[in-house]
Amino acid sequence: QAKFAFDVKLPNQLTAVVARPPRFGARVLSVDAAKTQGMAGVRAIVEIPQGVAIVATTFWAAKKARDAVVVTWDDSSATKVSSDTMLVEYRALAAKAEGAAIAKNAGDTAAALKVGAKKLDATFEFPYLAHAPMEPLSCVIESTEAGVQVWAGSQFQTMDQGNVAAVFGVKPEQVKINTLFAGGSFGRRANMASDYLVECAEVVKALGKNGIKAPVRLLWTREDDIKGGRYRPAYVHSIQAALDDKGNVSAWQHRIVGQSIMKGTAFEAFTIKDGVDNTSVEGADNLPYAIANMNVSLHTTSNGVPVLWWRAVGSTHTAFSTETMIDELANAAGKDPLAFRLAMLAKHPRHAAVLQLAADKAGWNSPLAVGANGTKRGRGIAVHESFKSFVAQVVEVTVNPDKTFKVDRVVCAVDCGVAVTPDVVRAQMEGGIGFALTAALHGKITVKDGLVEQSNYPMLRINQMPNVEVHIVPSTQPPTGVGEPGVPPLAPALANALGQATGQRLRNLPLKLA
Repeated sequence: QAKFAFDVKLPNQLTAVVARPPRFGARVLSVDAAKTQGMAGVRAIVEIPQGVAIVATTFWAAKKARDAVVVTWDDSSATKVSSDTMLVEYRALAAKAEGAAIAKNAGDTAAALKVGAKKLDATFEFPYLAHAPMEPLSCVIESTEAGVQVWAGSQFQTMDQGNVAAVFGVKPEQVKINTLFAGGSFGRRANMASDYLVECAEVVKALGKNGIKAPVRLLWTREDDIKGGRYRPAYVHSIQAALDDKGNVSAWQHRIVGQSIMKGTAFEAFTIKDGVDNTSVEGADNLPYAIANMNVSLHTTSNGVPVLWWRAVGSTHTAFSTETMIDELANAAGKDPLAFRLAMLAKHPRHAAVLQLAADKAGWNSPLAVGANGTKRGRGIAVHESFKSFVAQVVEVTVNPDKTFKVDRVVCAVDCGVAVTPDVVRAQMEGGIGFALTAALHGKITVKDGLVEQSNYPMLRINQMPNVEVHIVPSTQPPTGVGEPGVPPLAPALANALGQATGQRLRNLPLKLA
Protein backbone atom coordinates (compact mmCIF):
# COMPACT_ATOMS: atom_id res chain seq x y z
CA GLN A 1 0.00 0.00 0.00
CA ALA A 2 1.08 3.58 -0.63
CA LYS A 3 1.57 5.24 2.75
CA PHE A 4 1.21 9.01 3.15
CA ALA A 5 1.83 11.25 6.15
CA PHE A 6 -1.90 11.26 6.85
CA ASP A 7 -1.76 7.47 7.30
CA VAL A 8 0.83 7.63 10.10
CA LYS A 9 -0.85 6.86 13.43
CA LEU A 10 1.43 6.65 16.47
CA PRO A 11 0.36 5.98 20.07
CA ASN A 12 -1.02 9.12 21.79
CA GLN A 13 -0.66 11.09 18.56
CA LEU A 14 -2.23 14.55 18.43
CA THR A 15 -3.25 16.65 15.43
CA ALA A 16 -2.40 20.31 14.92
CA VAL A 17 -3.61 23.03 12.60
CA VAL A 18 -2.18 26.55 12.60
CA ALA A 19 -3.87 29.93 12.39
CA ARG A 20 -1.48 31.84 10.13
CA PRO A 21 -1.48 35.57 9.44
CA PRO A 22 -3.71 36.58 6.53
CA ARG A 23 -0.95 38.92 5.32
CA PHE A 24 2.59 37.71 4.72
CA GLY A 25 4.95 39.13 7.33
CA ALA A 26 2.30 39.84 9.98
CA ARG A 27 2.79 38.70 13.58
CA VAL A 28 0.51 37.67 16.45
CA LEU A 29 -0.60 40.62 18.57
CA SER A 30 -3.10 38.86 20.84
CA VAL A 31 -5.03 35.59 21.11
CA ASP A 32 -8.54 35.13 22.51
CA ALA A 33 -9.33 31.45 22.95
CA ALA A 34 -12.35 31.87 25.24
CA LYS A 35 -14.76 30.28 22.78
CA THR A 36 -12.71 27.06 22.72
CA GLN A 37 -13.28 26.38 26.43
CA GLY A 38 -14.94 23.01 26.84
CA MET A 39 -14.64 22.05 23.15
CA ALA A 40 -14.26 18.30 22.82
CA GLY A 41 -10.84 16.97 21.97
CA VAL A 42 -8.91 20.23 22.27
CA ARG A 43 -5.63 19.67 24.12
CA ALA A 44 -3.69 22.91 23.74
CA ILE A 45 -3.49 26.27 22.02
CA VAL A 46 0.09 27.47 21.71
CA GLU A 47 1.80 30.38 20.03
CA ILE A 48 4.61 29.51 17.62
CA PRO A 49 6.71 31.83 15.40
CA GLN A 50 4.43 31.11 12.43
CA GLY A 51 1.13 31.85 14.20
CA VAL A 52 -1.13 30.08 16.67
CA ALA A 53 -1.30 26.28 16.76
CA ILE A 54 -4.45 24.49 17.85
CA VAL A 55 -3.76 20.94 19.01
CA ALA A 56 -6.48 18.33 19.44
CA THR A 57 -7.15 14.62 19.34
CA THR A 58 -8.60 14.80 15.79
CA PHE A 59 -8.31 17.09 12.80
CA TRP A 60 -11.96 18.13 12.95
CA ALA A 61 -11.72 19.07 16.62
CA ALA A 62 -8.60 21.12 15.88
CA LYS A 63 -10.20 22.84 12.90
CA LYS A 64 -13.40 23.73 14.78
CA ALA A 65 -11.32 25.19 17.59
CA ARG A 66 -9.23 27.17 15.14
CA ASP A 67 -12.44 28.63 13.69
CA ALA A 68 -13.37 29.74 17.20
CA VAL A 69 -10.03 31.30 18.15
CA VAL A 70 -9.81 35.07 17.64
CA VAL A 71 -6.31 36.20 16.70
CA THR A 72 -5.42 39.88 16.37
CA TRP A 73 -2.54 40.42 13.99
CA ASP A 74 0.16 43.08 13.90
CA ASP A 75 0.33 44.08 10.22
CA SER A 76 2.96 46.79 10.65
CA SER A 77 5.64 44.72 8.90
CA ALA A 78 3.32 42.85 6.54
CA THR A 79 3.23 43.20 2.77
CA LYS A 80 0.33 45.30 1.46
CA VAL A 81 0.97 44.63 -2.22
CA SER A 82 -1.89 44.34 -4.72
CA SER A 83 -1.63 42.42 -7.99
CA ASP A 84 -3.17 45.23 -10.05
CA THR A 85 -0.73 47.92 -8.93
CA MET A 86 2.16 45.46 -9.03
CA LEU A 87 1.44 44.67 -12.68
CA VAL A 88 1.36 48.38 -13.51
CA GLU A 89 4.83 48.70 -11.98
CA TYR A 90 6.04 45.57 -13.77
CA ARG A 91 4.82 46.85 -17.14
CA ALA A 92 6.67 50.12 -16.59
CA LEU A 93 9.86 48.23 -15.74
CA ALA A 94 9.45 45.99 -18.76
CA ALA A 95 9.59 49.09 -20.95
CA LYS A 96 12.83 50.31 -19.35
CA ALA A 97 16.34 49.24 -20.34
CA GLU A 98 17.85 51.33 -17.56
CA GLY A 99 18.64 49.27 -14.49
CA ALA A 100 18.05 45.90 -16.12
CA ALA A 101 20.70 43.23 -15.61
CA ILE A 102 21.97 41.75 -18.87
CA ALA A 103 21.51 37.99 -19.20
CA LYS A 104 22.58 37.76 -22.86
CA ASN A 105 23.80 40.26 -25.42
CA ALA A 106 24.77 39.30 -28.98
CA GLY A 107 25.21 41.64 -31.93
CA ASP A 108 23.58 45.07 -31.99
CA THR A 109 19.93 44.52 -31.18
CA ALA A 110 18.97 48.20 -30.95
CA ALA A 111 20.36 48.97 -34.41
CA ALA A 112 18.78 45.86 -35.96
CA LEU A 113 15.39 46.79 -34.50
CA LYS A 114 15.58 50.24 -36.10
CA VAL A 115 16.16 48.92 -39.62
CA GLY A 116 13.84 45.89 -39.49
CA ALA A 117 11.40 45.51 -42.36
CA LYS A 118 8.65 44.40 -39.95
CA LYS A 119 8.56 44.91 -36.21
CA LEU A 120 6.52 43.24 -33.48
CA ASP A 121 6.16 44.49 -29.93
CA ALA A 122 4.45 42.24 -27.39
CA THR A 123 3.90 42.17 -23.63
CA PHE A 124 3.16 38.93 -21.79
CA GLU A 125 1.75 38.63 -18.27
CA PHE A 126 1.94 35.71 -15.87
CA PRO A 127 0.18 35.51 -12.48
CA TYR A 128 1.36 33.95 -9.26
CA LEU A 129 0.70 30.19 -9.27
CA ALA A 130 0.07 27.81 -6.38
CA HIS A 131 1.43 24.27 -6.53
CA ALA A 132 -1.96 22.95 -5.41
CA PRO A 133 -1.07 19.28 -4.88
CA MET A 134 -3.96 16.93 -4.23
CA GLU A 135 -2.44 16.14 -0.83
CA PRO A 136 -1.96 19.41 1.07
CA LEU A 137 1.12 19.78 3.26
CA SER A 138 1.26 17.33 6.15
CA CYS A 139 3.76 15.56 8.37
CA VAL A 140 4.20 13.77 11.70
CA ILE A 141 7.00 14.54 14.14
CA GLU A 142 7.93 12.77 17.38
CA SER A 143 10.66 13.93 19.75
CA THR A 144 12.01 11.53 22.37
CA GLU A 145 15.22 11.17 24.36
CA ALA A 146 16.47 8.91 21.57
CA GLY A 147 16.10 11.66 18.97
CA VAL A 148 13.59 13.17 16.57
CA GLN A 149 11.66 11.30 13.90
CA VAL A 150 9.85 12.88 10.97
CA TRP A 151 7.34 11.22 8.65
CA ALA A 152 6.63 13.21 5.49
CA GLY A 153 6.52 13.11 1.70
CA SER A 154 9.73 15.12 1.74
CA GLN A 155 11.47 16.40 -1.41
CA PHE A 156 14.38 18.01 0.43
CA GLN A 157 15.56 15.59 3.09
CA THR A 158 18.98 17.08 3.90
CA MET A 159 17.61 20.61 4.25
CA ASP A 160 14.59 19.34 6.20
CA GLN A 161 16.81 17.38 8.57
CA GLY A 162 18.93 20.44 9.34
CA ASN A 163 15.99 22.80 9.80
CA VAL A 164 14.12 20.44 12.14
CA ALA A 165 17.32 19.83 14.11
CA ALA A 166 17.74 23.59 14.56
CA VAL A 167 14.29 23.89 16.16
CA PHE A 168 15.08 21.23 18.75
CA GLY A 169 18.69 22.27 19.25
CA VAL A 170 20.06 18.87 18.28
CA LYS A 171 22.54 17.66 15.69
CA PRO A 172 21.15 16.86 12.19
CA GLU A 173 22.13 13.22 12.60
CA GLN A 174 19.76 13.03 15.56
CA VAL A 175 16.83 13.68 13.21
CA LYS A 176 15.56 10.75 11.18
CA ILE A 177 13.50 11.50 8.08
CA ASN A 178 11.05 8.75 7.10
CA THR A 179 10.23 9.56 3.48
CA LEU A 180 6.69 8.57 2.51
CA PHE A 181 4.72 8.93 -0.68
CA ALA A 182 3.58 12.45 -1.53
CA GLY A 183 0.25 13.16 -3.17
CA GLY A 184 1.87 15.66 -5.51
CA SER A 185 4.53 18.24 -4.65
CA PHE A 186 5.76 20.01 -7.82
CA GLY A 187 8.42 21.74 -5.74
CA ARG A 188 6.22 22.81 -2.82
CA ARG A 189 7.63 20.25 -0.37
CA ALA A 190 11.16 21.37 -1.26
CA ASN A 191 11.68 24.83 0.21
CA MET A 192 14.70 26.25 1.97
CA ALA A 193 12.73 27.00 5.16
CA SER A 194 11.11 23.52 5.36
CA ASP A 195 8.11 25.57 6.41
CA TYR A 196 5.52 22.92 7.21
CA LEU A 197 8.04 20.65 8.94
CA VAL A 198 9.45 23.49 11.02
CA GLU A 199 5.88 24.47 12.00
CA CYS A 200 5.24 20.96 13.26
CA ALA A 201 8.56 20.89 15.09
CA GLU A 202 7.71 24.19 16.77
CA VAL A 203 4.36 22.74 17.90
CA VAL A 204 6.02 19.64 19.37
CA LYS A 205 8.58 21.85 21.14
CA ALA A 206 5.91 24.20 22.51
CA LEU A 207 3.81 21.28 23.78
CA GLY A 208 6.86 19.86 25.54
CA LYS A 209 7.35 23.14 27.39
CA ASN A 210 3.72 22.81 28.50
CA GLY A 211 4.28 19.28 29.81
CA ILE A 212 2.68 17.45 26.87
CA LYS A 213 4.92 14.79 25.33
CA ALA A 214 3.25 13.38 22.24
CA PRO A 215 3.85 12.90 18.52
CA VAL A 216 2.07 15.55 16.45
CA ARG A 217 0.53 15.35 13.02
CA LEU A 218 0.37 18.76 11.36
CA LEU A 219 -2.19 19.27 8.59
CA TRP A 220 -2.72 22.16 6.20
CA THR A 221 -6.22 22.40 4.77
CA ARG A 222 -6.73 23.07 1.09
CA GLU A 223 -7.44 26.70 1.96
CA ASP A 224 -4.26 26.89 4.06
CA ASP A 225 -2.33 25.55 1.09
CA ILE A 226 -3.69 28.03 -1.44
CA LYS A 227 -3.31 31.04 0.86
CA GLY A 228 -0.05 29.87 2.39
CA GLY A 229 2.41 31.31 -0.08
CA ARG A 230 5.50 29.88 -1.80
CA TYR A 231 4.06 30.69 -5.22
CA ARG A 232 5.57 30.62 -8.68
CA PRO A 233 6.39 34.32 -9.08
CA ALA A 234 4.28 36.63 -11.19
CA TYR A 235 6.12 37.97 -14.25
CA VAL A 236 5.80 40.46 -17.05
CA HIS A 237 7.78 39.95 -20.26
CA SER A 238 8.35 42.43 -23.03
CA ILE A 239 9.64 41.28 -26.41
CA GLN A 240 10.46 43.46 -29.39
CA ALA A 241 11.49 41.61 -32.53
CA ALA A 242 12.11 42.45 -36.17
CA LEU A 243 12.03 40.61 -39.48
CA ASP A 244 14.30 41.48 -42.40
CA ASP A 245 13.06 41.82 -45.98
CA LYS A 246 13.31 38.04 -46.45
CA GLY A 247 11.11 37.28 -43.46
CA ASN A 248 13.93 36.13 -41.19
CA VAL A 249 14.26 37.21 -37.56
CA SER A 250 16.92 39.93 -37.49
CA ALA A 251 16.50 41.28 -33.94
CA TRP A 252 15.19 40.01 -30.60
CA GLN A 253 14.99 42.08 -27.44
CA HIS A 254 13.51 40.34 -24.42
CA ARG A 255 13.04 41.97 -21.01
CA ILE A 256 11.76 40.01 -17.99
CA VAL A 257 10.37 41.45 -14.74
CA GLY A 258 9.68 39.43 -11.59
CA GLN A 259 10.82 38.20 -8.19
CA SER A 260 13.85 36.02 -7.62
CA ILE A 261 13.27 32.61 -6.07
CA MET A 262 16.95 32.26 -5.18
CA LYS A 263 17.67 35.58 -3.48
CA GLY A 264 18.22 35.08 0.22
CA THR A 265 18.67 31.31 -0.06
CA ALA A 266 21.75 29.12 0.25
CA PHE A 267 21.71 28.81 -3.54
CA GLU A 268 22.04 32.55 -4.19
CA ALA A 269 25.82 32.50 -4.62
CA PHE A 270 25.60 29.81 -7.28
CA THR A 271 22.52 30.97 -9.18
CA ILE A 272 22.68 34.78 -9.18
CA LYS A 273 25.50 36.30 -11.21
CA ASP A 274 25.82 40.00 -12.05
CA GLY A 275 22.28 40.59 -10.86
CA VAL A 276 20.74 37.81 -12.95
CA ASP A 277 18.92 34.94 -11.25
CA ASN A 278 19.35 32.21 -13.84
CA THR A 279 16.05 30.63 -12.81
CA SER A 280 14.27 33.82 -13.92
CA VAL A 281 15.78 33.80 -17.42
CA GLU A 282 16.35 30.11 -18.18
CA GLY A 283 14.74 29.23 -21.47
CA ALA A 284 15.13 32.83 -22.65
CA ASP A 285 18.87 33.44 -22.42
CA ASN A 286 19.59 30.10 -24.12
CA LEU A 287 17.04 30.46 -26.92
CA PRO A 288 18.15 27.98 -29.61
CA TYR A 289 17.06 29.96 -32.67
CA ALA A 290 19.73 31.47 -34.94
CA ILE A 291 19.17 35.19 -34.32
CA ALA A 292 22.26 37.33 -34.80
CA ASN A 293 21.11 40.28 -32.71
CA MET A 294 19.71 39.26 -29.35
CA ASN A 295 19.43 40.96 -25.99
CA VAL A 296 17.87 39.38 -22.88
CA SER A 297 17.68 41.34 -19.63
CA LEU A 298 16.07 41.14 -16.20
CA HIS A 299 14.53 43.48 -13.64
CA THR A 300 14.34 41.66 -10.28
CA THR A 301 11.61 42.89 -7.94
CA SER A 302 10.81 42.40 -4.26
CA ASN A 303 7.43 42.78 -2.54
CA GLY A 304 7.14 40.36 0.39
CA VAL A 305 5.04 37.66 -1.30
CA PRO A 306 6.84 34.33 -0.66
CA VAL A 307 7.90 32.64 -3.90
CA LEU A 308 9.33 29.25 -4.79
CA TRP A 309 10.26 27.06 -7.70
CA TRP A 310 7.25 25.47 -9.41
CA ARG A 311 7.32 22.52 -11.77
CA ALA A 312 9.70 23.48 -14.63
CA VAL A 313 10.73 26.71 -12.81
CA GLY A 314 11.69 29.59 -15.17
CA SER A 315 10.66 27.72 -18.27
CA THR A 316 7.02 27.96 -17.11
CA HIS A 317 6.97 31.54 -18.37
CA THR A 318 9.93 31.88 -20.75
CA ALA A 319 8.69 29.06 -22.99
CA PHE A 320 5.31 30.74 -23.34
CA SER A 321 6.59 34.18 -24.27
CA THR A 322 9.28 32.95 -26.66
CA GLU A 323 7.27 30.25 -28.44
CA THR A 324 4.15 32.37 -28.90
CA MET A 325 6.29 35.26 -30.16
CA ILE A 326 8.02 32.96 -32.64
CA ASP A 327 4.58 31.95 -33.92
CA GLU A 328 3.56 35.59 -34.30
CA LEU A 329 6.75 36.26 -36.25
CA ALA A 330 6.10 33.28 -38.51
CA ASN A 331 2.61 34.62 -39.15
CA ALA A 332 3.99 38.11 -39.91
CA ALA A 333 6.51 36.57 -42.31
CA GLY A 334 3.80 34.53 -44.03
CA LYS A 335 5.63 31.29 -43.23
CA ASP A 336 4.58 27.94 -41.80
CA PRO A 337 5.32 27.91 -38.02
CA LEU A 338 7.11 24.57 -38.21
CA ALA A 339 9.24 25.45 -41.22
CA PHE A 340 9.98 28.86 -39.69
CA ARG A 341 11.40 27.21 -36.56
CA LEU A 342 13.31 24.49 -38.35
CA ALA A 343 15.09 27.05 -40.55
CA MET A 344 16.61 28.59 -37.40
CA LEU A 345 17.64 25.32 -35.73
CA ALA A 346 20.48 24.08 -37.91
CA LYS A 347 22.85 24.23 -34.92
CA HIS A 348 20.34 22.58 -32.59
CA PRO A 349 19.51 19.21 -34.14
CA ARG A 350 17.84 17.80 -31.02
CA HIS A 351 15.32 20.66 -30.94
CA ALA A 352 14.72 20.14 -34.64
CA ALA A 353 14.31 16.38 -34.27
CA VAL A 354 11.60 16.55 -31.59
CA LEU A 355 9.80 19.26 -33.55
CA GLN A 356 9.79 17.16 -36.68
CA LEU A 357 8.73 14.01 -34.85
CA ALA A 358 5.83 15.71 -33.07
CA ALA A 359 4.73 17.36 -36.32
CA ASP A 360 4.91 14.12 -38.28
CA LYS A 361 2.98 12.13 -35.69
CA ALA A 362 0.35 14.88 -35.48
CA GLY A 363 -0.10 15.03 -39.27
CA TRP A 364 1.04 18.65 -39.35
CA ASN A 365 0.76 18.93 -43.13
CA SER A 366 -2.72 17.41 -43.23
CA PRO A 367 -5.72 19.71 -42.75
CA LEU A 368 -7.77 19.37 -39.59
CA ALA A 369 -11.34 18.12 -39.88
CA VAL A 370 -13.76 21.00 -40.26
CA GLY A 371 -15.53 21.98 -37.06
CA ALA A 372 -19.26 21.25 -36.76
CA ASN A 373 -22.06 23.58 -35.60
CA GLY A 374 -20.07 26.75 -36.01
CA THR A 375 -16.96 25.54 -34.17
CA LYS A 376 -13.46 26.35 -35.34
CA ARG A 377 -10.45 24.03 -35.27
CA GLY A 378 -6.83 24.98 -34.72
CA ARG A 379 -3.43 23.35 -34.42
CA GLY A 380 -0.37 24.84 -32.72
CA ILE A 381 3.20 23.80 -32.04
CA ALA A 382 5.95 24.65 -29.55
CA VAL A 383 9.36 23.30 -28.54
CA HIS A 384 11.46 23.88 -25.44
CA GLU A 385 14.52 22.54 -23.66
CA SER A 386 14.58 22.23 -19.88
CA PHE A 387 16.57 20.02 -17.54
CA LYS A 388 18.67 19.04 -20.57
CA SER A 389 15.69 17.34 -22.21
CA PHE A 390 13.98 18.48 -25.40
CA VAL A 391 10.19 18.42 -25.77
CA ALA A 392 7.94 19.46 -28.63
CA GLN A 393 4.15 19.40 -28.51
CA VAL A 394 1.41 19.83 -31.07
CA VAL A 395 -1.98 20.82 -29.68
CA GLU A 396 -5.31 20.51 -31.49
CA VAL A 397 -8.22 22.58 -30.23
CA THR A 398 -11.90 23.15 -30.97
CA VAL A 399 -13.31 26.64 -30.33
CA ASN A 400 -17.04 27.05 -29.76
CA PRO A 401 -19.08 30.05 -30.97
CA ASP A 402 -19.31 31.31 -27.34
CA LYS A 403 -15.47 31.48 -27.15
CA THR A 404 -15.13 28.45 -24.90
CA PHE A 405 -12.77 25.82 -26.22
CA LYS A 406 -11.70 22.24 -25.75
CA VAL A 407 -8.23 20.78 -26.12
CA ASP A 408 -8.78 17.69 -28.26
CA ARG A 409 -5.34 16.22 -28.69
CA VAL A 410 -1.72 16.70 -27.66
CA VAL A 411 1.07 14.99 -29.55
CA CYS A 412 4.32 15.08 -27.59
CA ALA A 413 7.85 14.16 -28.69
CA VAL A 414 10.61 13.94 -26.11
CA ASP A 415 14.36 13.48 -26.33
CA CYS A 416 15.64 12.70 -22.84
CA GLY A 417 18.71 10.75 -23.92
CA VAL A 418 18.53 7.05 -23.10
CA ALA A 419 14.96 6.32 -21.98
CA VAL A 420 15.83 4.08 -19.04
CA THR A 421 12.19 3.36 -18.24
CA PRO A 422 10.05 4.34 -21.26
CA ASP A 423 6.76 3.87 -19.41
CA VAL A 424 7.86 6.36 -16.74
CA VAL A 425 8.93 8.81 -19.46
CA ARG A 426 5.47 8.60 -21.06
CA ALA A 427 3.72 8.90 -17.71
CA GLN A 428 5.72 11.98 -16.77
CA MET A 429 4.98 13.64 -20.10
CA GLU A 430 1.27 12.89 -19.70
CA GLY A 431 1.25 14.14 -16.12
CA GLY A 432 3.19 17.26 -17.07
CA ILE A 433 0.71 18.01 -19.84
CA GLY A 434 -2.23 17.69 -17.45
CA PHE A 435 -0.48 19.84 -14.86
CA ALA A 436 0.39 22.50 -17.46
CA LEU A 437 -3.14 22.49 -18.83
CA THR A 438 -4.55 23.23 -15.37
CA ALA A 439 -2.32 26.30 -15.19
CA ALA A 440 -3.08 27.35 -18.78
CA LEU A 441 -6.84 27.18 -18.23
CA HIS A 442 -7.26 28.15 -14.58
CA GLY A 443 -4.02 28.96 -12.77
CA LYS A 444 -4.07 32.32 -11.03
CA ILE A 445 -3.31 33.68 -7.59
CA THR A 446 -4.02 37.36 -7.00
CA VAL A 447 -3.30 39.59 -4.01
CA LYS A 448 -5.23 42.66 -2.86
CA ASP A 449 -3.78 44.86 -0.14
CA GLY A 450 -1.60 41.93 0.90
CA LEU A 451 -4.49 39.44 1.12
CA VAL A 452 -4.59 36.41 -1.16
CA GLU A 453 -7.97 36.52 -2.87
CA GLN A 454 -8.32 32.80 -3.64
CA SER A 455 -9.07 30.10 -1.08
CA ASN A 456 -9.25 27.21 -3.52
CA TYR A 457 -7.89 26.41 -6.95
CA PRO A 458 -9.72 24.99 -9.97
CA MET A 459 -8.03 21.83 -11.16
CA LEU A 460 -8.28 20.08 -14.51
CA ARG A 461 -11.29 17.77 -14.70
CA ILE A 462 -11.11 14.41 -16.40
CA ASN A 463 -13.41 15.55 -19.20
CA GLN A 464 -10.96 18.37 -19.96
CA MET A 465 -7.98 16.04 -20.38
CA PRO A 466 -7.14 15.64 -24.06
CA ASN A 467 -6.01 12.52 -25.86
CA VAL A 468 -2.24 12.45 -25.37
CA GLU A 469 0.32 10.67 -27.51
CA VAL A 470 3.95 10.49 -26.40
CA HIS A 471 6.77 9.61 -28.78
CA ILE A 472 10.29 9.06 -27.45
CA VAL A 473 13.28 9.87 -29.65
CA PRO A 474 15.69 6.90 -29.75
CA SER A 475 18.99 8.10 -28.31
CA THR A 476 22.38 7.04 -27.03
CA GLN A 477 22.93 10.31 -25.16
CA PRO A 478 23.11 10.28 -21.34
CA PRO A 479 19.64 10.17 -19.71
CA THR A 480 18.21 13.52 -18.59
CA GLY A 481 15.16 14.84 -16.74
CA VAL A 482 11.56 13.93 -17.48
CA GLY A 483 9.64 15.05 -14.38
CA GLU A 484 9.39 18.70 -15.46
CA PRO A 485 10.15 19.18 -19.21
CA GLY A 486 6.67 18.10 -20.31
CA VAL A 487 5.19 21.26 -18.77
CA PRO A 488 6.69 24.25 -20.68
CA PRO A 489 5.57 23.60 -24.30
CA LEU A 490 1.89 22.97 -23.55
CA ALA A 491 0.63 26.52 -22.92
CA PRO A 492 2.38 28.10 -25.93
CA ALA A 493 1.31 25.28 -28.24
CA LEU A 494 -2.26 25.73 -27.01
CA ALA A 495 -2.13 29.53 -27.43
CA ASN A 496 -0.73 29.05 -30.93
CA ALA A 497 -3.55 26.62 -31.77
CA LEU A 498 -6.13 29.13 -30.53
CA GLY A 499 -4.43 31.82 -32.59
CA GLN A 500 -4.62 29.69 -35.70
CA ALA A 501 -8.29 28.88 -35.08
CA THR A 502 -9.48 32.39 -34.24
CA GLY A 503 -6.86 34.90 -35.31
CA GLN A 504 -6.57 36.10 -31.69
CA ARG A 505 -3.06 36.09 -30.28
CA LEU A 506 -3.19 35.43 -26.55
CA ARG A 507 -0.30 36.80 -24.53
CA ASN A 508 -1.44 36.38 -20.93
CA LEU A 509 -1.97 33.32 -18.78
CA PRO A 510 -4.41 31.81 -17.98
CA LEU A 511 -5.77 31.72 -21.51
CA LYS A 512 -9.11 33.30 -22.30
CA LEU A 513 -10.57 34.22 -25.67
CA ALA A 514 -12.15 37.66 -25.93
